[in-house]
Amino acid sequence: MTLLNDFSTREVQFYLSSAYPCSYLPGRMARSLVATPNELVDSTVYDELIRLGFRRSGTYNYRPQCSLCEACVPVRLIVDEFRKNRTQHRAWKALSGLRAVPRELTYKPEHHELYLRYQATRHAGGGMDQDDREQYERFLLQSHVATHLIEFREGDVLRMVSLIDKVSDGLSSVYTFYDPDLPRASFGTYNILWQAALCRELGLPYLYLGYWVEHSRKMTYKINYQPLEGLIEGRWQRLPPKSELTKPE
Repeated sequence: MTLLNDFSTREVQFYLSSAYPCSYLPGRMARSLVATPNELVDSTVYDELIRLGFRRSGTYNYRPQCSLCEACVPVRLIVDEFRKNRTQHRAWKALSGLRAVPRELTYKPEHHELYLRYQATRHAGGGMDQDDREQYERFLLQSHVATHLIEFREGDVLRMVSLIDKVSDGLSSVYTFYDPDLPRASFGTYNILWQAALCRELGLPYLYLGYWVEHSRKMTYKINYQPLEGLIEGRWQRLPPKSELTKPE
């Protein structure tokens, strides 16, 4: 808990969750450090928490705190130095016709339907494809911080929805879901590129991308965005490019 020694908002308390099955590495158990009470974590408090490696899910603010594992590394992209690689450039060009539309952080049946289709295709069996309206709203539409909902349309067709938090030194990519019937469209890649471009437009130095887990197939892709900083042993430091990482045994 040494990282919290200088935490300025003393009204906020922290507790360690019970153990639960790890979402990223099969066969492992995980625990989280949780900031509470939720209603005190406003934009000012979250500015500090995100730099300490916290993320949020609805009004629940947490970071992994596993005693025997440090695989989850909080990461952020240095946007001014970022340059698209060839694959990313193709995705950016191919989807340049998408229209980004800011919307209120409110329930829309069209968004929920796309979310359920995305979950059923991309995360089948995870339970989130069964989320009713209340669960969906609690996960994505409840927030005590500066959150923006952006929908992306191709003509009149909804293709993607993205939730983004604004913090003092960057944007935080909260969650994105998209049309699963176009698996080769690279919507996820385009969305990160779009958010990085928005950071530049707003004069913000970082795009926070959540956790990078080297040996988790669904989390390792983040290393493809360089230069990337990771919070390791309490200090933000650059991660090596993918080609320089030690390969799993």
